[in-house]
Amino acid sequence: MKKKIAFFDIDGTLLNHEKELPIETKQAIQDLKDAGVFVAIATGRAPFMYKELRDTLGIDTFVSFNGQYVVFEGEVVYKNPLSTEHLKALHADAESNDHPMVFMNHEGMKATTPDHAHIQKSLGSLYMDHPPVDASFYETREIYQSLLFCEGDEIDEYRQKHDEFDYIRWHQYSCDVLPSGGSKAEGIKKLIEAAGLQIEDSYAFGDGLNDVEMIEAAGVGVAMGNAVFETKQVSDYVTEDVNDGGLVKAIYEVGLL
Repeated sequence: MKKKIAFFDIDGTLLNHEKELPIETKQAIQDLKDAGVFVAIATGRAPFMYKELRDTLGIDTFVSFNGQYVVFEGEVVYKNPLSTEHLKALHADAESNDHPMVFMNHEGMKATTPDHAHIQKSLGSLYMDHPPVDASFYETREIYQSLLFCEGDEIDEYRQKHDEFDYIRWHQYSCDVLPSGGSKAEGIKKLIEAAGLQIEDSYAFGDGLNDVEMIEAAGVGVAMGNAVFETKQVSDYVTEDVNDGGLVKAIYEVGLL
């Protein structure tokens, strides 16, 4: 039987709308591993944000920062940090616009300003606290993703002026800042290569804008019923809402179990 690999987004896919891991999902992940399927997480989150989830599921293979930091069976196989020079220019413009930022590496994150409402509300939606402040955090470390806090079309100015980066909105007040061309799709390709498999051996499950490239690139792409329109449009299969057991149903429907 040919080996397969499955990639799972976290929020709205593995975790339900209440940010809880359903018992049925935990069992399905174990069943996949028992069946010999490589199981990986593919997320926009930093590794330190979901260590408890990895430990609970027994997963040591993952794509973090939307593809910029990739680990296969506990070993780092790919890193794609943001350019320090270009990040400095972006930070200067954000500061002049009174738009705070958060800089993230694999071990932690720091904010450019304390107690900002947009940071609190955005990260609060992930049940995370406002980070400590260190506006120079990026100057001496590899930064794999930044968060830029602004509303609506305010991000367009940055897209036009700082095109070395890609910007993905995930919250009313926050956008992920990634290296241009960086995506979960690139991350899963690195993992597939590390596992000695082919793209047609892969399955990807997700719901957000940052899942579009991954779901489009995978051998089989599955959009959750709660997925955004753009993700559903490129998927091979649309399952039910995460709160209605959509993930487990999809795992069986596509033949992984």
